[in-house]
Amino acid sequence: MTYEHFYGLKENPFGVTPDPRFFFSGKSHQDALAYLRYTLGEHKGFAVVTGEVGVGKTTVVKTFVEKIDGGVDTAVVLNPKLSFKQLLSTVLRELGMSVKGKSKADLLMDLQRFLVDARRRDRNVILIIDEAQNLPATSLEEIRMLSNLESGDRKLLQIAFVGQPELAEILTLRKLRQLRQRIPGICTIAPLSKQEVDEYVRTRLEKAGADGSVRFTENAFAEIFKYSAGIPRLVNFVCDRALLLGFVEEVSQIDKRLVLAACRDLEVGEMKEDACPETEKFIE
Repeated sequence: MTYEHFYGLKENPFGVTPDPRFFFSGKSHQDALAYLRYTLGEHKGFAVVTGEVGVGKTTVVKTFVEKIDGGVDTAVVLNPKLSFKQLLSTVLRELGMSVKGKSKADLLMDLQRFLVDARRRDRNVILIIDEAQNLPATSLEEIRMLSNLESGDRKLLQIAFVGQPELAEILTLRKLRQLRQRIPGICTIAPLSKQEVDEYVRTRLEKAGADGSVRFTENAFAEIFKYSAGIPRLVNFVCDRALLLGFVEEVSQIDKRLVLAACRDLEVGEMKEDACPETEKFIE
């Protein structure tokens, strides 16, 4: 038996894989969605979304992609540690095109033809690059050149950079000043507030099918916020562990004691990982 079965849940409410079905409408996350809809939907050319690790950037991006109306072709790059040619190949594959054996010039011509044809059919093409702080500066500059593809007063390709806070610092480099000038503002996703953490936990439980068979006490919520500092991924970690401990004890109420025990377990796990840096390579 799993804790999901014990608590009458249809699925794990605190999985760590970004899932638009569990998107939480916190203020900052809603602002980020609205920003993406405006900058990309209105053909502004570029959008930049930043935020700390685990704050929910990828979930926002996946939710945005799912909610895009018809008439849009979307390419999402999740691993940007690529040369510009490799990036182009990834984008074209995402758009359903063949790239085998083609030169960089060939790839650029294929992309241009695709964009022109999309414009003719009144379709919008959006490129989303996640973890964009890992892009080489040379690739960032070449991506800027893609924004020169225009038709009248409309950009043929809309580009969204999504990354950690250092992305904003990278974009201030003098050699990238032309790119920065084309970005109409940077949207930063903030951690959840104390009240939002409470709502976040309850919302995820409800979406997973909770019917009142499990609940977190107010003191438990306070400790969850203290441990996570409002970072959704950390909220998921501690809640998942606390539910497991509650299942072991066969209790329906997750209180401060169980949450503190969950935090201690997680901290011990982090210490072990720090002591064995090769563990991550083994897992991969």
